Amino acid sequence: MKRICAGILAHVDAGKTTLTEAMLYTAGCIKKRGRVDRGDSFLDTDPLERARGITIFSKMALLEYGDAVFTLLDTPGHVDFSAETERTLQVLDYAVLVVSATDGVQSHTKTLWKLLRKYGVPVFIFVNKTDLPCPARHALMLELRGKLGEGCVDFTNRDGRFFEDLAVCSEALLEAYDKNGALTDVEIAQGIENRQVFPCMFGSALKSEGVEAFLECLLRYTRMPAYGERFAGRVYKIAADPQGTRLTFLKVTGGTLRVKETPESEKNVAGEKIQTIRLYSGEKFTSVPEAPAGSVAAVTGLTFAVPGDGLGAEHSEVSPMLTPVLSYRVILPEGADTHAALQKLKLLEAEDPTLNVVWDERLGDISLRLMGEVQLEVLQKRIPERFGIPVRFGKGRVVYKETILNTVEGVGHFEPLRHYAEVHLLLQPGERGSGVRFDTNCSEDLLDRNWQRLILTHLYEKTHLGVLTGAPVTDIKITLVSGRAHPKHTEGGDFRQATYRAVRQGLREANSLLLEPVYAFTLELPAELLGRAMADIERLHGSFDPPQNDGVTGTLTGTAPAATFGNYASELAAYTRGLGRLSCVFSGYAPCHNKEEVIAEAAYDPDADTLNPCGSVFCAHGAGYNVPWNEVKAHMHLSAALSERKTGPGPQGFADAPAPAKKADRRDIFAADKELMAIFERTYGPVKDRSDPYAMYRHDRPVKKETPPRPGKPTYTGPEYLLVDGYNVIYSWEELRRLSEESMADARDALIRLLCSYRGYRQNEVILVFDAYRVPGGTREVLRVDGISVVYTKEAETADTYIEITAHELSKNNRVRVVSSDGMEQIIILGGGALRVSGEAFYAEIGEMQRALREWMEN
Repeated sequence: MKRICAGILAHVDAGKTTLTEAMLYTAGCIKKRGRVDRGDSFLDTDPLERARGITIFSKMALLEYGDAVFTLLDTPGHVDFSAETERTLQVLDYAVLVVSATDGVQSHTKTLWKLLRKYGVPVFIFVNKTDLPCPARHALMLELRGKLGEGCVDFTNRDGRFFEDLAVCSEALLEAYDKNGALTDVEIAQGIENRQVFPCMFGSALKSEGVEAFLECLLRYTRMPAYGERFAGRVYKIAADPQGTRLTFLKVTGGTLRVKETPESEKNVAGEKIQTIRLYSGEKFTSVPEAPAGSVAAVTGLTFAVPGDGLGAEHSEVSPMLTPVLSYRVILPEGADTHAALQKLKLLEAEDPTLNVVWDERLGDISLRLMGEVQLEVLQKRIPERFGIPVRFGKGRVVYKETILNTVEGVGHFEPLRHYAEVHLLLQPGERGSGVRFDTNCSEDLLDRNWQRLILTHLYEKTHLGVLTGAPVTDIKITLVSGRAHPKHTEGGDFRQATYRAVRQGLREANSLLLEPVYAFTLELPAELLGRAMADIERLHGSFDPPQNDGVTGTLTGTAPAATFGNYASELAAYTRGLGRLSCVFSGYAPCHNKEEVIAEAAYDPDADTLNPCGSVFCAHGAGYNVPWNEVKAHMHLSAALSERKTGPGPQGFADAPAPAKKADRRDIFAADKELMAIFERTYGPVKDRSDPYAMYRHDRPVKKETPPRPGKPTYTGPEYLLVDGYNVIYSWEELRRLSEESMADARDALIRLLCSYRGYRQNEVILVFDAYRVPGGTREVLRVDGISVVYTKEAETADTYIEITAHELSKNNRVRVVSSDGMEQIIILGGGALRVSGEAFYAEIGEMQRALREWMEN
């Protein structure tokens, strides 16, 4: 039996949900047809959907017909919820595009068509509402071919012209038709799959006219994709059931999905397992032990995945084409807990990443990014119903961004008493739409690779703000070119401060440019109103290509700022009396047309932003002091990486950074601690990178295997070692376990901080091991964080294995204690000569340490 995942897409009110109901009823999957206008449809079950009569959330239904099982995904039709529709496209085998015969191809229909082309989805077209007064079928086909493509072919009647219309769609079909005088179903299905042919059928979903013929067309010309044997899956939706259980909706794109298995993902560091598998059809679901390739299922037990993530052999998806460009401030009731509300809104962001919940620590505000007013109204009702928080929203504001026009070197220095770090970053303008990229070009003679890795981590973890309005920066490349640490006084937090300050100092020195979001539009209206439209677009600071005019309809295509063009659709409807059509799609960012006005309104002072300082901290006479951004380079200890020679016209005229004598390969930034690697290699031999024969762990000379020590009473000549099974401890300590439920990264950081304090108190060597053996293709990483070693195991290597081998080697000359509550591991450790400490006992030790430190500080 073949399994096909088909999405139903349309402009709002085209009859998409009605067609889905008609297909389910015709196939015998439901006994009673619901109606959207009555609020009893099979799929629009949410109270908000029934109240508004529109689809807000994508739904699924199982339809068995002939020898096929179709998973129908009903998607929102309103433009404000088009991001939900785009996420669904990532898992479709085929799409059914519903076009209203009375309205024709509308603006949002064209947007959907562009999305389908981007994701390469084959399309069947159902022209609905033919029972109402509408143009003749021939006229409708001319419109479909003119606006969607010449591949649109009428499949209603297989007359003599049918094969001729198909043959002109591709050279392969033309060659087959010339040879045989007809085309086989296999050849036609191949043309549909290649998006060369788009079958068009006509009917009335409300009256079930043409629905059975459409089902036969789907059954006849769809083909199940070929799937691999290894498990693969793509997540397209996150939701919650009535009990609040998180549901991860995914399509199985390879192998078989099974309960209690752990899906492979670089994000699944905690080894989360599939708890249940649900096959939904409307509100109801069936729990199954496994789901084969081609199935669409909702699973419980996963908290790390977000829409677009690939699991197993599946890669993660590309960035979405539809992006909200309006930001709305969330206004909470007086006395409400802002941070508690932020955490709850983050749950909505997990379900819809385009919401982009932003916490402005400087102003203490929460804001959301939305597609439009309808989505805003829905959230105003949804948030109180789900979380019990009555909210209001401020006026929508355009989301601006900033970039730079010239190359500069940013310097950050952080040197209060007993701390030291200096960072030099090269900031270069990037191509429009490239985002923010990071790299390193720093010699290891200047800065150890572990410090370089830490700097890159700090660059990645923060949204860097510009200096014009405090908007996020984009289209910029930031390269680490120089830096320095102190062998005794440098800590990880020092490089965080120095890195952030280096970015800000460089932005302060550069020539910055304010960017605004831009729409690409297509405008259709009566030809006599074309002049009015062109004048409007110029007034709104837009631009357009030469107009097209056939004497009846005029068409304009071009770009316009989102800030001025957002409300033009209502203005167009007014002066064209509903005859004008406007299609807008976000096309990226461009220089702001009224930058002086926007900068003045923002009133942002970069030097007064204490959370994002531009200056640096230096030390003199035992005390730290601040140096403004424009004086930092006169105080810095390292020489500048950029040449001061003028290389040509430009605001700065700096040359590119010279190549250092010894460049750190990007793979080497993540190399492991040599001493710990030597212990492992004496047991297993050299460790090679799986992706590169010249990987970071390769040794040109083989390491000789040491002769084991003679048996007898051990003599400890080295320091005391403490090996800690990281995840075992996190799950055995109540505070860390609760923290891990919100953020595993925060739990790991908290444990690292505790162990850094413990190491400073006990003056021993601490090795913290985190289990990452399920990460495909992963190589071991060992980091030095404030004096302790943090190990992430490689693929197929558990934390238990690493600890057992390392403890065995270290026990030959050192006193070794291992913290773990794993009973079997404790037995193996004791047999290897190390001492074991349970998680509970070590928790008591940490408590004693903290009490001793408090007493010391108080005295």
